[in-house]
Amino acid sequence: MKTVILAGGYGTRISEESILKPKPMVEIGGKPILWHIMKQYSAYGVNDFIICCGYKQHVIKEYFANYFLYNSDITFDFSAGKNDVIVHRDSTELWRVSVIDTGLDTMTGGRIKRIAPYLNGESFFLTYGDGVSDVNIRDLYAFHRKTGGLLTMTCVHPSSRYGNLDITEEGHVRSFREKNAEDVGWINAGFMVCENGILDYLTDDTTVFEREPIERCAADGKMNAFRHEGFWQCMDTMREKEMLERLWKSGEAPWKVWEN
Repeated sequence: MKTVILAGGYGTRISEESILKPKPMVEIGGKPILWHIMKQYSAYGVNDFIICCGYKQHVIKEYFANYFLYNSDITFDFSAGKNDVIVHRDSTELWRVSVIDTGLDTMTGGRIKRIAPYLNGESFFLTYGDGVSDVNIRDLYAFHRKTGGLLTMTCVHPSSRYGNLDITEEGHVRSFREKNAEDVGWINAGFMVCENGILDYLTDDTTVFEREPIERCAADGKMNAFRHEGFWQCMDTMREKEMLERLWKSGEAPWKVWEN
């Protein structure tokens, strides 16, 4: 079963980094966040990936083209007048990675539609290239099979960043409540499972997957939500990148499920 990762956006809210590279290539602990996401799926035996690229897609292609070189200890021996390469330690992954240029300005639904020929009519995992989680992929897939929909979306209930004020029209504060998870409803966390039939809801490059396709799928009663109470964090801003970096350096990154 394949995992489709949406990795083609401009990443304008983290422009300090994305001016040089696509957001999925912004590093946490010296590795692109894309690598962290793939490692999570790989921990559950999912090793076939389709990366939907757009903005600065050559950076992603070059990374995987040189992945073996970057992750092995190698001696380059020119002493005999030849270019002999000796590999001492190979720590590469058992991954099959298709890096597909889905267009510079294509919307999310359009990107998924463009990679349809690579799906071979099969169901697939789908997520974004900028969020990490400790969601159990095996449990997610079992839930999807049990509920029998076209689309299962992982949803999370994150804490609000700010306290809530109850204010009268005159400006008096009736009450104040510090930020609480109950202040924010369930939101889309990515980490989806899709049946191939979801492609029928997609039209062209202008299709935003999170709007009409998902709305129609839900209205048709073919969409289910997998509630995740554990860790999830997107990386939209430098503040969020720095928070993920601190977690990684502390040795307490919850999404590092491949070491469990």
